[in-house]
Amino acid sequence: MNPDERPDDMPDLNELMKHLMGGGDDMREALSELGLGNIDPAMFAQMQQQMAAMMAAPSDGSFNIEAARDVARKTVAAEGDPSISATTARDVDQVVMVANLWLDQVTDFSSTGAGKAWSRSEWVEATMPTWRRLVEPVSDAVNAAVMRAMREQITRLGSEQFGMPPQMMGQLEPMLGRMSSAVFSMQLGQAVGTLAGELVTGTEVGLPLVEGNPVVVMPTNVAAFAEGLGVDAGEIHLYLAVREAARTRLFKGVPWLGPALIAAVQSYAADISIDTEAIEEAMGNADMQDPTQLQEALAGSIFRPEPSEAQQRTLKHLETLLALVEGWVDVISDRAARPHLPNVDALSEAIRRRRATGGPAEKVFASLVGLELRPRRMRDAAALFTALEDAKGQQGRDEAWKHPDFAPSAADLDDPSGYVAGTERKHADTSTDAVDDALAALLAQGEAEMAQEDKPEDDEKPGS
Repeated sequence: MNPDERPDDMPDLNELMKHLMGGGDDMREALSELGLGNIDPAMFAQMQQQMAAMMAAPSDGSFNIEAARDVARKTVAAEGDPSISATTARDVDQVVMVANLWLDQVTDFSSTGAGKAWSRSEWVEATMPTWRRLVEPVSDAVNAAVMRAMREQITRLGSEQFGMPPQMMGQLEPMLGRMSSAVFSMQLGQAVGTLAGELVTGTEVGLPLVEGNPVVVMPTNVAAFAEGLGVDAGEIHLYLAVREAARTRLFKGVPWLGPALIAAVQSYAADISIDTEAIEEAMGNADMQDPTQLQEALAGSIFRPEPSEAQQRTLKHLETLLALVEGWVDVISDRAARPHLPNVDALSEAIRRRRATGGPAEKVFASLVGLELRPRRMRDAAALFTALEDAKGQQGRDEAWKHPDFAPSAADLDDPSGYVAGTERKHADTSTDAVDDALAALLAQGEAEMAQEDKPEDDEKPGS
């Protein structure tokens, strides 16, 4: 709308937003103009923070990584994030060093380096770039749906709840993109911040979230995990370090594996279907005078309950890869730790229960991309790698990762012995081919020598 055509009693939204962003008395005055002068002080402070995040978001509704990172930091800080002392850092480094010595005896995959003791906020900072890659495919669809729902709600309820004339609604249009971007970005930030408070190691989710694959242990979370297990804390740290070091060795030693896992999550997210009716209903039931309710309304399920056929195929592939990763880590960790730690069985079972009951990663991915990230067939995968090891030794066991086309499939998890027999047949066929080639070469050489013997010598010419 042209400012000259605006009614005298209609506030200028641009000026109003400047006041809202200014904070203090300016913000209270602006809220009074919107009929919200009696807002609770705590809500007022939270509104100011969320308004700042919203105005920092891109106006086109695209994903805002800085807003997500800021919310993740605040979520971690609210839960408590003790800094890592130099003594703890040295202890973790030594624990990882011991874990790597044990792993050197059971696998040829090489170490990824020294151990890292990270706080929750350090993990957030290091993993945020990967989170961005994982959720960007779904953010556009979510933002478009949120923008439509907000536009309808603001148009319908603007004059009723906010005391603004209908003409003023047009001025809100450029802000909807920022609002929708801020909503999804804040949701990601809260999810990642919450996850940072629960993971015990850097890649416990089964994905290569940290660039360079360092062996990361999170001492504060390990202490919480250890409560009630009845096992010495030092033994728990060693066992978790062995698992983490094994996983990072696998990601480093199998170059195709990490990209395949990330691509599977991205593929699933790219085909996500947004439940626009659920979003509109959630926003319709939210109190538009309470800025926290918009985010809370979208914190539930906003995805269609039934995945598409393409998503089902992707999910099966992803679950197989995750099961193979965790199954291999199970076997390797057992081989490395059992000669040295007395409570391997109890610790291994605690990890299995943690994953089987829907660990922290599953909650995050369910809220962000509607994906249940669970290695459901971890035991089957462990049985397969054990069978391979029994038949072909540790080198034959690890050769299963040499190429994605020959890695075990979901069908192979149903029949580990069949997979082992298949690899042995391939090996036998390869050996037979090599013998046949050698025999053929010898025969060819013999025939050439006989032909040479039958050929007249150059000095046996007539008249010589």
